[in-house]
Amino acid sequence: MADDAVEVPKDVLPVALIKALRPKQWAKQVFLLAALVFSMEFTNPESLKLAAWGIGAFCLVSSCGYVINDILDREADTKHPKKRFRPIASGALPVPMAWVWAAVCFAGGMAAAWFLDPLFAAITFGYFVNTMTYTLWGKQQPILDIMMISFGFLLRAIAGAIAIGVWISPWLILCAGFFALFMGFNKRRGELSTLGETNAGQHRAILKEYSTSMLDEFQSITSSGTIISYALYTVLGSPNPLLVLTVPFPLYGVFRYIFLVQQGEDGDPTQLVLKDKPILLTGVLYGLVVVLILLFAPEPLGPGRW
Repeated sequence: MADDAVEVPKDVLPVALIKALRPKQWAKQVFLLAALVFSMEFTNPESLKLAAWGIGAFCLVSSCGYVINDILDREADTKHPKKRFRPIASGALPVPMAWVWAAVCFAGGMAAAWFLDPLFAAITFGYFVNTMTYTLWGKQQPILDIMMISFGFLLRAIAGAIAIGVWISPWLILCAGFFALFMGFNKRRGELSTLGETNAGQHRAILKEYSTSMLDEFQSITSSGTIISYALYTVLGSPNPLLVLTVPFPLYGVFRYIFLVQQGEDGDPTQLVLKDKPILLTGVLYGLVVVLILLFAPEPLGPGRW
């Protein structure tokens, strides 16, 4: 029996509502914590509270985008080997209720963002506009599709700085931008590997515009940019030059990510980080070493430098 003829199991409504938010994707809000850590504000309880509030607001607004995307893509998702199990594609969450659920998430997220800071709310709304532009137009535009996804990650990092009231470092923009592009192109590379280069376009039209050789080139460029920009930051722009000792962690993480994609993983960064123990352990150790260096080997910060 063909895959699309197999009956898709349906969740009960409360479970479907939660799954429609894609809570696993909330791990992407870690980008909001970059400014908190490298500005050394992570020891300030007030900054921790503001960062947590901002993450909550972004989770709601981003989930609204996921729900709308799943509504619009429900027919294509029914033909995908994994996406057909999503609540809207499977029929567990009716479309009219899904629209209401999206509106509730958007209203709640924007209210929380405005309460935190009007400028933070403006960035959050900009993120939503970028998401909707991608959903309605951008995901059909080769290369621009990945740049728009990456811009969403960059807005997260900028919003994290605004939430706690610190200067937006150009190093933050450079490192976060390259890293987001790296993940985006690898996700496309993983999708081609998982779905097959010949049939991938049936599940996601934009994949017809890419090839594995092309994405391997993009992979090389963005991985180099990610590693070099971070290494330069630790030496030239960080609050403590000893952060250069942390370079092996992102270096290994990038290589491990490429290795998994080349082995046939679908490239979804959230899935890989949560299920691949070496990457997860690398992330934990990296965070621990960064915090220890910043706490116990402090260097005076120059004006506006972090």
